[in-house]
Amino acid sequence: MTILTLNRKELENHIGKITKEVEEKITMFGTPIEKITDTEFSVEVFPNRPDLLSMHGFKRAILNFLDKKKNFKEYKPKKPQKNYKVTIERSVKKVRPYTVCTIVKNLKLNNEKIIEIIDIQEKLHGSYGRNRKKLAIGIYPLEKIKLPIRYLAKKPEDIKFIPLGINRTLTGRQILSQHPAGREYGNLLKDVDLFPIFEDANKEILSLPPIINSEKTGKITENTKEIFIECSGFDQEYLKKTLNMIVCSLMDMGGEVYEVEIIDEGKKEKYLTPDLKPEKMRFSIENLNKILGLNLDKKELKEYFERMGIIFKDNHVLIPPYRTDILHEIDLAEEIAISYGYDNFTSQIPDISTIAEEDKTSIMKRKISEILIGLEILEISTYHLSTKEVQFRKIGIKEFKDKLIEVVDSKTENNILRNSLFANSIKVLSENSDAAYPHRIFELGKVFYNDNNENSETGIEEKEKLVITICDEKANFTELKQILDYLFKMLRKEYRIEETEDPSFIDGRAGSIIMNNKKIGIIGEVNPNILKNNKIKMPVASLEIDIENLIEN
Repeated sequence: MTILTLNRKELENHIGKITKEVEEKITMFGTPIEKITDTEFSVEVFPNRPDLLSMHGFKRAILNFLDKKKNFKEYKPKKPQKNYKVTIERSVKKVRPYTVCTIVKNLKLNNEKIIEIIDIQEKLHGSYGRNRKKLAIGIYPLEKIKLPIRYLAKKPEDIKFIPLGINRTLTGRQILSQHPAGREYGNLLKDVDLFPIFEDANKEILSLPPIINSEKTGKITENTKEIFIECSGFDQEYLKKTLNMIVCSLMDMGGEVYEVEIIDEGKKEKYLTPDLKPEKMRFSIENLNKILGLNLDKKELKEYFERMGIIFKDNHVLIPPYRTDILHEIDLAEEIAISYGYDNFTSQIPDISTIAEEDKTSIMKRKISEILIGLEILEISTYHLSTKEVQFRKIGIKEFKDKLIEVVDSKTENNILRNSLFANSIKVLSENSDAAYPHRIFELGKVFYNDNNENSETGIEEKEKLVITICDEKANFTELKQILDYLFKMLRKEYRIEETEDPSFIDGRAGSIIMNNKKIGIIGEVNPNILKNNKIKMPVASLEIDIENLIEN
């Protein structure tokens, strides 16, 4: 959650006087008011609405919601001019592989607008960009840059420029250790041999993403009339959505946006950014009414959608380019619910009679959790969606025994349902290699398989599993087996271990966990190749078991 603080007087110039009634409506919109003073107005913005993280983004949405001004502006960029090109070289593909860019002209900048632009940038970095891990945004004065631009990677010692806020030249490695931004975000580049940079046609370095811009070419002022913007990161679609949010706010400020041609040498393709065409999404009126328990007609739906800034057609809607949160028909139902007003729904008691009873799986999971927490093992919770890289390749699996369950048209890089908690625990260790040891973690959660026996309506079988993973200089099979012994003793269960082979574990140090003559899991010391793939510098032992078998018995 992010706190958006705006100048109250400027906001009231856009939306009118902020009365008690307006305060209530702003809260019902889904942006609870944090603080109001004579000069400031602060609201909480939830992570699903990063498009609200600016004065122009917030007032655009609120004007629609208050029915004061319908804003269905067509955001249309101008065609690229000569040399409006950015080339992504092959060298950067293993570091930070993608970028999207634009050029904005005729900006009449003053101190307030500069602060707003920088505020948008930093808020998107911290929230939508996961503290610059998923994306980094660079904004530059175009008059100090010679086009075209190249996005490439070099050895840290070969990168030399004056970073923003410092009056001396530093190398890439020195920036990480001596510059405040380098010390804060340097961990994002700590394990790479090459650092990414943007470089103009004069070989001037514009920035070292995701760390810092150049003092010479990366600082906008009130005299700046034209700017170059780039977003770099790991997911192309994610970057495009981010650029759209920034661009739409700048167009609302009066800026003229130009497309930039992106030349991807690795993929051997060319494309233009930004793409500001609204997204078309089909839906069923009957299904929306069923989800909401309402009986809205087309005229009413049109009114409620327009209050949320969405254009309604007979059987589809047009979603503005700055909205990143509408992925499914259920999201459209949520938009209608907000516009209709949650306070206008009437409560109904279901016409059924049941006796409440806690689910047996929940009871078992709670008992296991309490036991392991008592052993000072930290509980984690990871996403159900993952990637082939995490679930298979980084844990040494090259051939897939079963068909992968993939998400159609996934909006992020996570596009397959996980079939292993072990893989996710390894990812957690990899991302926390700088934290103090020992690392002792566990997770209770669902994994997903194809239902070859056709027992489910969806064709997907879900199983509840437990993973325990320990990482330390002394982590081994014996220590982990002691944890397993104690767990089964407290659950009053019996088991045995039979030696087995598995590519994820060291030969001779892995075993199948057997209960009532049925294999319920595996335990062992993790293969050093997997530790190397994930940049884990300590030995690791792990086990994964099917807890549904514990419940059945």
